[in-house]
Amino acid sequence: MNVAATGQHVVITGAAGALGRAAVQFFEAQGARLALLDHHLDKLQSTFAGIDTARHVLLEVDVTSAASAAQAGQGALAHLGHVDALVHIAGGFDMGPAVHELSREAWTHMMDLNAWSFAAVTQAFVPSMVQRGSGSVVAVSAKTATRGLAAMSAYIASKSALQRLVEASAAELAPHGIRVNSIAPSVLDTPANRAAMPDADRSAWIPTDVAAATIGYLVSPAAAALFGQHLALGA
Repeated sequence: MNVAATGQHVVITGAAGALGRAAVQFFEAQGARLALLDHHLDKLQSTFAGIDTARHVLLEVDVTSAASAAQAGQGALAHLGHVDALVHIAGGFDMGPAVHELSREAWTHMMDLNAWSFAAVTQAFVPSMVQRGSGSVVAVSAKTATRGLAAMSAYIASKSALQRLVEASAAELAPHGIRVNSIAPSVLDTPANRAAMPDADRSAWIPTDVAAATIGYLVSPAAAALFGQHLALGA
């Protein structure tokens, strides 16, 4: 599966995580130039110790902060010149208490990490896409965003909010030649999920390279007709 062109410029948030690393591998294999963003620069540097920093750039960002995202956006654009695709992987998961026991802090943490972060990072990169009249944004939502589940209220609400933001952004940006979509995996097969659920049946889990390839599809010309869609991954 090819992305639009060998010279594509791609920004990836959460790049040092399991799915982020798979996405980096996918796009690097396609010949893209990359801006890799994560919460800690030292983690990025250790994860991508051998990466060509003349071609790619590593940038620290707090995706819950619009100011931090704006600073990272300036650094990415200074290095890449322009951005063809923004892949927003950064986010998080916490189990929680029942709704009637939910704290404001737990609610805010999930909403900031999974929903507000989308607004913050798109504010940093979408204006330059609008100026060029082209681009693609892909977020990572969740298959569970469609309905509530016990002990997951804040997480599911935040991923549902993310999907609504994706849909609204898609409607707003389509006239500017920019596509906005998400992938919505069930459970990703990551070391963290294996550690958290050691006895689970992993046969239906989604390999990170499969999820990364689906992201690649969404930024490719093959997905040119998709706007505000959430590609559910997993049975």
